[in-house]
Amino acid sequence: MKIICSFNKTGIEAEQWRRELLAASDASHQFVPFDHTPYLDPGCYLDAWSLDRLYRQRAPQLSRLYRDLTDVVQQSGADALLVNHCPPYHPDFLRNLNIYRVLYSSDDPDSTYRRNIPYLHAYHHVLFLDPAYSADLTMREKMAYCGMVNADWCPMGVMDFEMNPGADADALVSRSRDVDVVYVGNFFRQKLEMIARVKRALGRRVAIHGMFRAKHNLYFMARHGYPSWVRPISFAQRTSLYQRAKIGFNIHWDEYGLGNQRLYLLPANGVMQISDCADSIGQIFEVGLEVETYRNVDELIGKIEHYLANDARRREIARAGYLRTVRDYRFRTVMHYAASLIARGMMRIGWSRDTPHARVPGDRAEQRVQ
Repeated sequence: MKIICSFNKTGIEAEQWRRELLAASDASHQFVPFDHTPYLDPGCYLDAWSLDRLYRQRAPQLSRLYRDLTDVVQQSGADALLVNHCPPYHPDFLRNLNIYRVLYSSDDPDSTYRRNIPYLHAYHHVLFLDPAYSADLTMREKMAYCGMVNADWCPMGVMDFEMNPGADADALVSRSRDVDVVYVGNFFRQKLEMIARVKRALGRRVAIHGMFRAKHNLYFMARHGYPSWVRPISFAQRTSLYQRAKIGFNIHWDEYGLGNQRLYLLPANGVMQISDCADSIGQIFEVGLEVETYRNVDELIGKIEHYLANDARRREIARAGYLRTVRDYRFRTVMHYAASLIARGMMRIGWSRDTPHARVPGDRAEQRVQ
């Protein structure tokens, strides 16, 4: 199967996406990288309304992107298009693109209403990162409720440049680690109070880094009394820091937002992870064996202190988490898994290039009425 992978990344991350997609290709799978970032700032189409406005205005950058993608589809003879990271493709454009179309909704739950549900009618298949949607529904149930027949959970995965996939597990987790606790993440207001409380409780034992601008740091200090400046680090520095750390704590968007990069990056680098989303994380890692959980900041601080004092148990969890990540969540493994889900989805709705109008169930039903 040949799959065009359309993604939004810049700099070294974009280079690594191209490299790892090509490296994931083998006799059974061929992945064609297509970076849609250079055409138009993704900030211009963060939600469906913004993209619709650009499309109606016939924005020249958007038109050029659509021409180039159409050429890649035609020249590559690909079976499927997998769209990731802030989709730039208007449903009216996709309507006439004769290829099996897959949306990877990788920013749930924030993106569910902004750039998932509004586009469902243009796709044959949705892959989602977060298994939970709300207290009432799983993400699969929500997608089915919206009429999407093909909806499957697919993990994010860790790229080889973000870890050492060939490392000996025992050596990795037993190496000298001079950082007790680590957290690396971007500025999100709902996470700041917890980060500040952990920092105040642990002081110099915890290292906090992230993409905080000056205004973010000033707000953090004024609003939450954070005692120092949060500074960004490079991808290489992040990997190095993780491989020096004993414990990493994780905070998601909310309790139904499981699936950020930290979820996979921490165990990939031999860090014992303590994460929120306690009700759903067991679908990805085995709680108590590969990951530990918390439900509030006091429990988080207590568990950090407990595992710092019980180093052998910390190493056991870190080791199991690393082995699980290398086995199931390495990027090439995830891409092959996605390809298998896509193949099953094609069979489920009877899609093929020879029947281009068999798009989504609603389309077929509409054509039968006509």
